[in-house]
Order: sequence, then structure tokens, then C-alpha cells
Amino acid sequence: MHRYVIVNAFSDRVLAGNPVAVFFDCDDLEPEIMQRIAAEMRLSESTFVSCPRSGGDAHVRIFTPVNELGFAGHPLLGTALALSLRLKKTTLNIETAKGIFPFTLENARLRSDLPVAHVDMLQPSPIIQPYAQAEALMLALGVSHSTLPIEQYDVGPRHVFVGITDIQTLAALNPDQRALAQHENMAALCFCHDGNYWRLRMFSPAYGVVEDAATGSAAGPLALHLARHGWSDFDQPLEIWQGIEIGHPSKMYGMAHRDGGTYRLYAGGQAIQVAQGTYAI
Repeated sequence: MHRYVIVNAFSDRVLAGNPVAVFFDCDDLEPEIMQRIAAEMRLSESTFVSCPRSGGDAHVRIFTPVNELGFAGHPLLGTALALSLRLKKTTLNIETAKGIFPFTLENARLRSDLPVAHVDMLQPSPIIQPYAQAEALMLALGVSHSTLPIEQYDVGPRHVFVGITDIQTLAALNPDQRALAQHENMAALCFCHDGNYWRLRMFSPAYGVVEDAATGSAAGPLALHLARHGWSDFDQPLEIWQGIEIGHPSKMYGMAHRDGGTYRLYAGGQAIQVAQGTYAI
């Protein structure tokens, strides 16, 4: 029997944000079983917490319904809230396949008797390169051009950013999922400026997600993409909204810091624990 909780990341409300299932005490589970559980949960990701191996507070593995990820934003942000409640700590070092990452929790409180907190996280430094299949990707998305170069940011999951000219076009996107599925091991991130904040939509048949409500691992890379091309400033926190079109509005913050030729990426947002249970395995 394994206890689990469900946390909505990047929101402080039920039926909003992006849910992640967090399973505890998973040292006895084989990766194949974790993958099967993640497929049954039918969430974009599930996480499996085990004892630390490298001096952190916990070791976490992340699974989509179809594969394992070395790093992912919203699952780890939600896991950080669940671990904070379990360990009674507001600073955490979480071990992942991509390394150990620090998390800080602030403004912990109850909302309708449900635990809520703001969580900040450091993200991996990305590997950046032009996306070789840009023309085919635009065709699959149904867009004629991108407002910025179409580039891939590899932070564990691979994010490919496509700039959309206006909010109406972004909201109306209806990708050809079969054509998009030909793009392996990547997520298509379509973004557009909307006044004082940025809007984002993510499509990834490759990761088993038709559309994601909140792609936390893309928040820092989006801030970096915009700063590299002069559309925002380094060290400027960006407010990013996602999931509006699928009825799960999510608010994220992303920021990029430049230190010579290297980058440090940050992301943050609210999280709320909305459910708990026991899985009989």
C-alpha cells in the first residue's frame, strides 16, 4: 500500500492549475510499476518519492503516462508542497535524475481547509539549439510563421518555442496531433504577449499530453528565450498564464539570470493539495 496525494501546481484553487499525483515511500517499487501507475493515473505526470541517495531531502522520479523524465516543473513544484507538509520543512533539496535542486516555500496557509503555499525553484541550465524540423512543426501547429526563431531548450524535457502573433490566433490553435506526434521527445510551446503578462500553450503527443495546463519546466526557458532575443530583460520576473483554453487556468513566474556565458533559470507559483488516498500495490 502506498499513500499518495494530488497537488494542483501553479494555482491556489481546486479544479485549476496542473495536478500531479505524488506517491510516497516508493523504494520498493520497480520503474516498470511506477510507469504503469502513472499510465493509470492519467495525469500529465506522477512522481514517486523515495529515500535520499545524495544528501538531499528526498529522491524523486517523474513519469508521464508514456515515459520517464529527468526533470519537470509542475510535478516537482507540487511534490515540494507535499514533501514540505510531510517533513515540516520550508526549504528542500530534491534529488532528480538531472541533479539536486533547491526549493523554497513561503506564505503557507489554508484555503478552505486545504494546504497552500508559494513555491520557488531553481531549474536546470538548458542546452539551446535551433529546431531542425521547424517548418514541419509549424505545419503541424497550423501557423505560418514564428515571431522569434524556433529554438529548442533541453532541460530534461525538450521545449521548442514558437511565437504567435496575437492572442486570438493562440487561443484558436488546433494542432494536427498525428502530425505533431512525428516530432519525438519534444513539446511544442506556443507563446504570445498579452498586455502585462505572457500566454502559453503546450502540445506534446511525444510526452503523452494532448495539451498541458501548466508546463513549469518551460517557465525559466521562456524567460531566457525572450531575454536572449531582446523581448524582455534578464533578472526580470515574467508572469505567464497557461491552461486557459482547457479550463485549468495556471499562473507561473519565470526568470533568467545571465552570468557571463552561463544562465540560471528560476520558476515559481502557488500549489494546493486537493486530494489524498492509498494505492493498493
